[in-house]
This record gives sequence, structure tokens and C-alpha cells, in this order.
Amino acid sequence: MISHEEKYKFLLEKDGTHYQDTERKALFYVLAGNYDLYEKKHFIYDFEEHSIMLDCLESDDIDFSTSTRKLLELAFNHFNNFNKADVAEVLSVLDEDNLRLAIDSMKNRYSLNVAEDTL
Repeated sequence: MISHEEKYKFLLEKDGTHYQDTERKALFYVLAGNYDLYEKKHFIYDFEEHSIMLDCLESDDIDFSTSTRKLLELAFNHFNNFNKADVAEVLSVLDEDNLRLAIDSMKNRYSLNVAEDTL
């Protein structure tokens, strides 16, 4: 099984992401951390154009569960403030693993150094 870190590094390398591009890195962090999103990465992100594919949220050909869709909206929000994702709504539908992923992605995106014992 490929680890979150290995999938994350793969996405960064495939895209050629600049080390200071915190927005794109936060997007890839979420995609790498969720099995369903990682499997659908080519429907979510165009690696040749280096852009997100917003139409994946409206496509009948791509099925996302409610929680996965909310996690993707958060990832898109990290990338370009898409949809002004309602963080309370996003966090309320996530299971424990995806909740941790969402919180860690926000910490990384906004360079927050929050000690675990304060959460």
C-alpha cells in the first residue's frame, strides 16, 4: 500500500509544483490523503494545464460521496478560494480520518503551528 506521503510526493513531482506554492501543495495533500480523491485525480486536476477541473463537481460521470465532495470543495478552496467552502459544513460530515486530513491540510495551507494537545 502506497503511503499518503508517497502519493503526495508523486503528485508534486508529476505537476512540477514549486516548493513555495502552498495552494497547490494543500490541494495535493488532500488528494493524496483520501483514497477516492486520489483514484479520481485525473478527473480533478489537469497535470498538463496545471489547473483544477471544477466541472468534476457537476459531472454525472464522476461519483463523489457527500463527505468526499465536501473534502474536495475544501481542497479547491485551498487552491483558489473556490466556492468559499463553509468549513463548519465540511468538517461536520467527515469521519475521523478525513477530519484529521482536513485539519492538517488547513494547518499546512496557512502555515499554522498548532500543537496537537491544543486541539
